[in-house]
Amino acid sequence: MAHPQMFDDDDPLLEQVRRVALALPGAQEKISHGRPAFFTTKVHCYFGGSVKADGRWHAHDQAVVLHLPPAETAALLQDPRCFIPAYLGPAGWIGLDLDERTDSRELAELIEESYRTVAPERLVARLDGAAR
Repeated sequence: MAHPQMFDDDDPLLEQVRRVALALPGAQEKISHGRPAFFTTKVHCYFGGSVKADGRWHAHDQAVVLHLPPAETAALLQDPRCFIPAYLGPAGWIGLDLDERTDSRELAELIEESYRTVAPERLVARLDGAAR
């Protein structure tokens, strides 16, 4: 049974995430478990997530879920916008709620850092070459 779509394709926050995530070398988009997932050989970010608390599911429909280095994840957990996403949290992923006040530079830096954490070395080298 397929998951229902859990996002609005016209969401401006999704468009912001999509623009950054797909600009990275080799990045593509697919739908995984009803949500946009951005990947090369592995997923580097998702748009949207959820948390299970008190036996109930709580959606974070306008969020980015990232896989960052442990020290950065620990620091971000101090931010009230952040959450540990269901299923992915134990593997080191962190969610960041987005809204119209989201700093686009911060978002781009976090998506790039997540990409660097999971992308193949050859693609990270292409990214570094493009940055020069």
